[in-house]
Amino acid sequence: MGKMFAKLQPAVRTETKRVAVGTGIGVVLMWIAFGVFHLLVPDQVPFDYRVMLGGLGGGFVVVLNFFLMALTVQKVVSIEDESAARNHMKASYTQRMMMQGLWCIVAIVAPCFQFAAGLLPLLFPTAVIKLVGIIGRGRKL
Repeated sequence: MGKMFAKLQPAVRTETKRVAVGTGIGVVLMWIAFGVFHLLVPDQVPFDYRVMLGGLGGGFVVVLNFFLMALTVQKVVSIEDESAARNHMKASYTQRMMMQGLWCIVAIVAPCFQFAAGLLPLLFPTAVIKLVGIIGRGRKL
């Protein structure tokens, strides 16, 4: 496994770190929102260890998904046969979506996770990437 990380391109490290930090911030903000809503309507919005575990699990799954996608793109770039590269990318996508789908099932079914707290982090990386793009574009103007 150390060999795999030694060959990581700087862009993969940088973007994965950016997505991980952004997702972590999103999870913390989600926990704060759960806490506030729990104070307002305690019977309808829970705030306990299940919310924390759901956020941690969902955050881990999406950061892992992003990292595996970045590794795949790094590898696909070096494949000369376009058909083989396309097939490798499709297989990676299928496996990563299955991983996320499995997490969704676990987050909903397992009693140790609050399902909404487990599923919401799946949306955070997209928001982080768009926000970074908007901020970056604003700095260039």
